[in-house]
Amino acid sequence: MTLSSRDRTFNNKKISYLDFKQIEMDRVLTALFARLAHSGFASRLKRRHELSVKAFVDEFLDHPEWFTGFAQHREIVERWFQTHLMDMVNRGKTNEVVAAPRPLHGFTYRFRNAKHSRDYGAAQHLYESLYHARKGAGQAALEQLKSFFFQGHDKITGQLDRAAVLDVETQALLRLTNQAEDAPDSRNGRESYSPLCIGSADLLAEDIKRLLFYEHHIPRSTMVDYLKVLLSFHLALYHLRLFKLLPALVKRKGDDPICAVGSCPMDPRSFSSPQGDCPYQIGLVVDLGVSPSSASARLAIRSADFHYRRIPNFVKSCFTAKKLEEFGESLAKAGKLHLAKGQELGVGDALQLLESLHKAELEKYFGSRMYSIVQNTSAVSEPDLDPEIKAVIDLGLSDFDAYIEILSALRGKFHRQYITECLDSLLMKNRPGALLSQGRTKGAPRRFVLDSRLLEVLLQLAVLKQNQPTDPFYTGELRIEDLLTWLRERYGLHIDRLPRGDGFTATSIDDRAALRQNASAFTARLREVGFYRDLSDAYVSQTVTPRYRIKPNAIGAGEEP
Repeated sequence: MTLSSRDRTFNNKKISYLDFKQIEMDRVLTALFARLAHSGFASRLKRRHELSVKAFVDEFLDHPEWFTGFAQHREIVERWFQTHLMDMVNRGKTNEVVAAPRPLHGFTYRFRNAKHSRDYGAAQHLYESLYHARKGAGQAALEQLKSFFFQGHDKITGQLDRAAVLDVETQALLRLTNQAEDAPDSRNGRESYSPLCIGSADLLAEDIKRLLFYEHHIPRSTMVDYLKVLLSFHLALYHLRLFKLLPALVKRKGDDPICAVGSCPMDPRSFSSPQGDCPYQIGLVVDLGVSPSSASARLAIRSADFHYRRIPNFVKSCFTAKKLEEFGESLAKAGKLHLAKGQELGVGDALQLLESLHKAELEKYFGSRMYSIVQNTSAVSEPDLDPEIKAVIDLGLSDFDAYIEILSALRGKFHRQYITECLDSLLMKNRPGALLSQGRTKGAPRRFVLDSRLLEVLLQLAVLKQNQPTDPFYTGELRIEDLLTWLRERYGLHIDRLPRGDGFTATSIDDRAALRQNASAFTARLREVGFYRDLSDAYVSQTVTPRYRIKPNAIGAGEEP
C-alpha cells in the first residue's frame, strides 16, 4: 500500500541533518566550503564556466601565462585534471561527468555540478555541530577550517594572493575563482539545532583543532585527505551513538538531564577520561589482523553486528519523535500547548507529550491517522486489509503505539536499508581510512577494523600534548599502553579488552587470548605506519614516536625527525 506523505515523513534535523544515503566525503567537503564561506548557509551559484574536463583544460590553455608548457602537452594536462583535480562520477565509463573539482581549496564549491555533487545534509550536520560546540571550541575550529581552505585568496581585494605559497593543484584551481559568482542561499532561513549529543560536537571541534595544528608540517593534499577521514570518522561515531541515545530518550519520555549543555560530562581535552561518566558512550571492538576468520575478527564481527542491530529500534524512535513533534504543532495551533513566537519543539519536548497530561488528545489525534491508513488500505482496489496492518491491530495496542508500529512495519525495511548504506559509507567500508570491513561474498559479515590511514590520523592527534588547556600544542612520545587507553576512552575503540556492554558481558579465556593477539597485531601496525619505537623487550619502553617533532614554543615551525 502507499502511505500519505505526512505518514511517510521521517527525517528530523533536530536528530540528524543527514538524508540517509551513500555519502562521498569529497562532496561533503565541497558543500562544507560553501557553508564556511557564507556563515552556515548554502550557496546560490551564477556560473559561466561549463563543468567538463575539456572546458577546464581549454580555459587553462587560453592562458599560457599561468603555467608554462601546458599548451604543448594537452593530453597530459587532461589526464592530470581527470586524475588529480576532478572528482568524477562514473569515473572511467563512457558516461563519466564532473561532480566538482577535488576539495583542495575552499572556492571549489563554485564549480560543483549540483546534480552530481550532493552531500545529503552531511556538510550542514558538520557545520552546525561545530557551531554549537561548547566553550567556543567549535567557533575556533570553524575559523581554522576557513583559514586553511581559503588560503591564497585576499579577502579585501577578492583576488589571488600572489604571496601565498601553495601546491600546483591548489594554484590551478584558484585561477578559476573569478569564473563564477555566488551568494548565500538564505531564502528559507538557516536551520540550526544543537546536536542531541553535545559532547560529540566538542570532540569533533577538538580533533579538528588538533589536526590543523600540523598545517605547516603536513603537505596540503595529505592534510585534506586526513580531514576527510577524520570528518567521516566523527560522523559515523555520532550516529552509532545516536542508535543508542535516541531509543533511550524515547523510553525516558524526554531529555536526559545529563545530556544538557551544562551537564554533559564529556571533556575532550581530558587525556585520562574524555568521555567522563557518559551513560551513552559506545564500545567498538576493532580487529587489527588481516584474516576475517581469526579469533579477534570474530569479536569484531560480533561488535559490528550488535551496533547494526540497533538500527531498527532507531528507525522506530525516529518515527516516534517526528510524529510527536507533528502532534505538538497541532496542539499549539489549537491553543492547547503554549509555544513562544518562533519557538519549535525540541526532541525532548516532543517526547514529553507521551505523558498522561495529553493522553486523550494523543489518542484522538493518532486514532484519526490510524483510521485514514485503514481506509486507504481497504479501498476498492485493495478490499482486504494489509496483513501487516491487521497483525498490528490485533495486538490491541493504543492508537499511538499501533500507528508507530504500522509505520515501522511498512517503512522500516526501506529506512534500514538506506541507513545501513549510509553508515557503511561513513565508516568507509573496504576503503582507505576504513573503520569497517566486509567480504565481497553475499551475506559476508561486517567487522570493525582500524585501517592504517585512519590509525595514522588518530596517531597524529594522540602524540599532541599541552602543559595547560590554553597552552600551544607540542608533540611527544606516548607509551603503547597509554595509547590503547586513549583510543578506548576517547573514541570507544577497544583493541586489548572488551567493552562493558554493547554486546559483551564477561571476558572468557579464549577472548583474552584473542585480545592479546589483537594487541600484538596493533604493535605491528604501528611499526608499519612508522610511529613505533622499541628500545628494549620491556613493555614500558615500547612507545609511539611522533612523525613531526614540534617543541612547546615552536608554533608554525617544527623539527622533523
